[in-house]
Amino acid sequence: MIKIRLIAASLLCGFLACTGAAVAATGAAKNTSKTPKQYTIEQFMATVSLGGASFSADEKRILFHSNESGIFNAYTLSVNGGKPEALTKSATDTTFAVSFFPNDDRILYTRDKGGDENNHLYVRELDGSEKDLTPGDKLKASFAGWRPDGGIFFVSSNERDPKVFDIYRYDTKTYARTLFYKNENAYSIGAISRDEKWIALNKTNTTLDGDIYLYDVAKGETKHLTPHTGAINFSAATFDPSSQRLFLLTTEGGEFTRLRTYDLTSAAMKDHEKADWDVVTTYFSRDGKYRVTAVNQDGSIAIRVVEGASEKPVKLPTLPGGEIRGVTFSKSGARMAFYLNGDRSPSNLYVYDFKSKQAKALTQSLSKEIDAKDLVEAEVVRFKSFDGMVIPSIYYKPLGASATNKVPALVYVHGGPGGQTSRGYNAQIQYLVNHGYAVLGINNRGSSGYGKTFYAADDRKHGREPLWDCVEAKTYLASLGYIDSERIGIIGGSYGGYMTLAALAFRPEAFKVGVDIFGVSNWLRTLESIPPYWESFRKSLYEEIGDPVKDKDMLIAASPLFHAKEIKKPLIVIQGANDPRVIKPESDEIVEAVKKNGVPVEYVVFPDEGHGFSKKKNSIEANRKILEFLDKYLKKG
Repeated sequence: MIKIRLIAASLLCGFLACTGAAVAATGAAKNTSKTPKQYTIEQFMATVSLGGASFSADEKRILFHSNESGIFNAYTLSVNGGKPEALTKSATDTTFAVSFFPNDDRILYTRDKGGDENNHLYVRELDGSEKDLTPGDKLKASFAGWRPDGGIFFVSSNERDPKVFDIYRYDTKTYARTLFYKNENAYSIGAISRDEKWIALNKTNTTLDGDIYLYDVAKGETKHLTPHTGAINFSAATFDPSSQRLFLLTTEGGEFTRLRTYDLTSAAMKDHEKADWDVVTTYFSRDGKYRVTAVNQDGSIAIRVVEGASEKPVKLPTLPGGEIRGVTFSKSGARMAFYLNGDRSPSNLYVYDFKSKQAKALTQSLSKEIDAKDLVEAEVVRFKSFDGMVIPSIYYKPLGASATNKVPALVYVHGGPGGQTSRGYNAQIQYLVNHGYAVLGINNRGSSGYGKTFYAADDRKHGREPLWDCVEAKTYLASLGYIDSERIGIIGGSYGGYMTLAALAFRPEAFKVGVDIFGVSNWLRTLESIPPYWESFRKSLYEEIGDPVKDKDMLIAASPLFHAKEIKKPLIVIQGANDPRVIKPESDEIVEAVKKNGVPVEYVVFPDEGHGFSKKKNSIEANRKILEFLDKYLKKG
């Protein structure tokens, strides 16, 4: 996804050896000589994707979303398990569950049209009818929280001005609303205090620099909380349940993001929690009893839960084969719902009972036709790039790969620019590995999760140093002894798609093929056509990549479209017609330009998709075509 991450991250080897071919994989499964059973893309996509979790008022059911029907819809499931009940049944537009109402069985959910990202907030009434709570054209809305008693909820919307998000206060019974906060300075909304007296606002300045402002609702005054010098990032996380303190994230004082508190009465600010990695979020349970913190720990998510004012650590259930994610609590705090996600197992919904200390799996997401033993565990690996910078990556080795059975490989580039390839189930990667391709998910310089120095190391260097890291990844792969060095390609989506095009245009000798999935080809156009609701971090985006007016020459130099004559290797391009971030002309023009070179080019456009895949049928078609392309031009070519 093309976006600027507001959480700083950086390079740190930690306990791992920082050598050119160092491999570190805590608990990674050993590859054997086993030849795995190969599965079709239909079998991989029969796996169900899940997300969201909200307990009903009586704490007996959980609301979530699932793409079991082929597209995401809202479902409920008993905390005792059983068959999920579909509450929405859209066949065309993605529906994401938001929340049960705190005191009855109504639900909130969001829906856009064909991937256009103009989400509206809907309510499903007790009789099953639905109502759009945010009607209108070309607006984007999202849920912003409940008042503790459930009588009021908040919604952010850019209907007044497409560049900014205001906050509206809705009555739970009548849906009557009032404007709660008029956003006239393009802030992003950080948090609303439970007593409705304070709103924390974030202001993005540059990639590494951000501020927090505090709005006093009664006085209508805004106070700057974080005046500072130098590049330091501050962002609001949440208010405490008593509305006495603001919890905030900051990079001040180190490479990694730590958690601080700001006392609303005394204005005292102090450190509260830190780790050897980035603290990425913190939030409280509805009853205020528990606080959850997530830490980005070397490509994995580590969850911490504490209880009460003394913040006594809560012992989480020990479960095999994955990480706990997406923790949420029932109204009374008696139960906790979460997802368990592993490299070989997609997210499954669990419920944990604090009294009995028992965790129960409610879903089985992996297709019954797939044996997890035929899939592979990821490994965390590191290699030195051209200038000695150590590049962390997530690596998948095919079962059966050996010096006598060499395999082709792919350098897999994440979105961003400031994204991160992390541990966890990835159906596309497992599909490619299952069909004999080694995949290195590179976290090139500029990726989040490894400290602010590493995170900023790609600023205004796109098409150069970050790309050269990808070229060095090819060298690393070739050094492993079981990779065919003549059969290494590059693949990526969004910013990763840009890196694919950049590799073929600027280092045409490096990779055998390229797979571009809704990638940028012309930075000038992309930066000029960004959605208006990105206004809050437009300046940061320009600082990171370039200003389309002031830095026109630099952006032309970094844009593959203007150097398409250099692309001489086979290319496949995937595009959603409704993509608001990387618009369709980006792909149309690069395909047309490369075809003039007499190079094999395949172009696949989905008329009902945006920036990514929301429908299984489209994901099936795209991944099948990608594998057919790779088999033809990389494996056999």
